[in-house]
Amino acid sequence: MCDVAGLRVGHHQRTGRGWQTGTTVVFAPEGAVAAVDVRGGGPGTRETDALDARNLVDRVHGICLTGGSAYGLAAAHGVAEALERRHLGVQVGPEPSAVVPVVPAAVIFDLGRGGDFTNRPDAGFGNRALATADRSSWSKRGSVGAGTGARAGGIQGGVGMASTTVELAAGEGPPTLVTVAALAVVNSSGFVIDPATGAPWVKIRGLRRPSRDDRTRLGEAVAAAHAAPLNTTIGVVASDAALSRAETGRLAQSAHDGLARAVRPAHSLMDGDTVFGLATAARDLPVDTAGIVRAPTSRAVHLNALFAAAADVFALACADAVVTAETVGSTPSYRELCPSAWPG
Repeated sequence: MCDVAGLRVGHHQRTGRGWQTGTTVVFAPEGAVAAVDVRGGGPGTRETDALDARNLVDRVHGICLTGGSAYGLAAAHGVAEALERRHLGVQVGPEPSAVVPVVPAAVIFDLGRGGDFTNRPDAGFGNRALATADRSSWSKRGSVGAGTGARAGGIQGGVGMASTTVELAAGEGPPTLVTVAALAVVNSSGFVIDPATGAPWVKIRGLRRPSRDDRTRLGEAVAAAHAAPLNTTIGVVASDAALSRAETGRLAQSAHDGLARAVRPAHSLMDGDTVFGLATAARDLPVDTAGIVRAPTSRAVHLNALFAAAADVFALACADAVVTAETVGSTPSYRELCPSAWPG
């Protein structure tokens, strides 16, 4: 996600003494065009209506992804307070401090994962997660932030990321290079790992099929796990391209195709699957001089390439969330159960 110019990621989590939860913030210091696409039947969200292309707000400075179910939405308030101190938000008065930060948020259900149902993120989690993003240009993955209390198909879930560069034809000149990246918090009832092979549905470079013994151990762990009644995969897909709100919405919509490839099944009534789209406008798309929709240099063709990349990177981010996770508490991780999947 940090490969996209203008974006940073921060996490805050707490484990032990009844805790196993956390918050992740995608921070856009200069602002970004934002959109959202909600597919799950049981979402927990904040400020999503504000992102409708028919409404006023066209840029945001942060997206909050958090544990704690509906209670965890309090973390977004902490992000808003931290942005206010930085004078970032919708300007509503002449003074620099007269801002109202709009912080869209989505939650996963991880209540009680650490042993105490009443332990969940509050405003302090969001405040600290944003502070972490402000200090660093890179981010951890796996069992961190909002992924700390996540489970995926009976094993430890987590936070995953992936990115790619898309070449867009520009007529006579060199192609324009645009980055598309994704961050996913996987807390799914569906499987990210194919039970038949013991490997992710989505192929990850360098990862191999685990041994028979490891596959047996994985199957036993999944069978012994209690199915969680409420589940969600949430995330952000972003590009450094200059996109409209409607186009950014299509970017988020396309990411759900990747989610459905990586998590099987997905988008159930018990899921709150939600993906935000961000466009930082660091790069303009090549100017369409052909005027023909299907021409290689047309904006429609360029957008289709970005949308396809959004699906690909979100699928990879979902798989990355599970394979980079480490065991937290009593929930075993894929890395612990299938060490033979890694060479050497």
